[in-house]
Amino acid sequence: MSNFKTEKEFLENYNVSEYDRPSLCVDNILFTIREIENENYRKLSNKSLQLLLTYRESYPFKNCWALPGTFVNTSESLDEAATRCLKEKSNISDIYLEQLYTFGDVNRDPRTRVISCTYMSLVDSTNLKIKPGRNVSKIDFFTVSTNTTNYKIIDTKSGNISTYTTELILKNIDTTITAKIQTKKELIGTKSITTYKILKSENIAFDHAKNIIYALDRLKNKVEYTDIAFSLMGEYFTLTNLQKCYEILLDKPLLAANFRRKISHMVSETDKITSGAGHRPSKLYKFNPDWHNNNF
Repeated sequence: MSNFKTEKEFLENYNVSEYDRPSLCVDNILFTIREIENENYRKLSNKSLQLLLTYRESYPFKNCWALPGTFVNTSESLDEAATRCLKEKSNISDIYLEQLYTFGDVNRDPRTRVISCTYMSLVDSTNLKIKPGRNVSKIDFFTVSTNTTNYKIIDTKSGNISTYTTELILKNIDTTITAKIQTKKELIGTKSITTYKILKSENIAFDHAKNIIYALDRLKNKVEYTDIAFSLMGEYFTLTNLQKCYEILLDKPLLAANFRRKISHMVSETDKITSGAGHRPSKLYKFNPDWHNNNF
């Protein structure tokens, strides 16, 4: 029982060193879709999902790439820290950030106990200009690709357990980053528990490979029932480019007729058309903020 008569008295005598205080950081997973120009101007340019990474020139994980991250100051909120981090390290500001997950494995950082609150954002690359900022010598976008193998499923009394291995491949002009993550999904009745384990990680710091796989899984899920994909589009877009965006995020081809029927309520046709050599003009559309839910 407390010997203090008031909360004020209790707080004045509170010993902050009574409990261990882990460090807290924020990490940003920023995705965009960027074009790779085709030498044949009559062909549509290729597009790929890309991820922003920063280069580490100091220990730990010296000479590795990492998600843009920073420690949280005691005077700022998590959202403020995530926003500050992107501005300081990459010159990116005024974008929507969403809390993704909190990663707290005991040994995820070799320096000390560090808990990471990870944020995810999707941005249109059209007007995106990045440059190295505070304590950053290099920053770049990496093309994201994955390959899933070793899928297994075991039935249990209350459900089943499925496991598979995902190879993560991140590439820019000079560097290839690879990692292998094992995903385990345990179904117990109507409850599902998913865990991730790093099997191999090369050229990427901390547990960031696992964090990226988690973000990709979450992204695919959210595309099915939200308008998150439109964050990657400009104000005006063609339905062909929108479909390509969905195909990249879902990692599967979509039938044009079915796609256009299912997103018809999410877009509004404009009186604008595309222009440019080598292509037939196409109608331009805008996002309809008043759309109603309709899953893929």
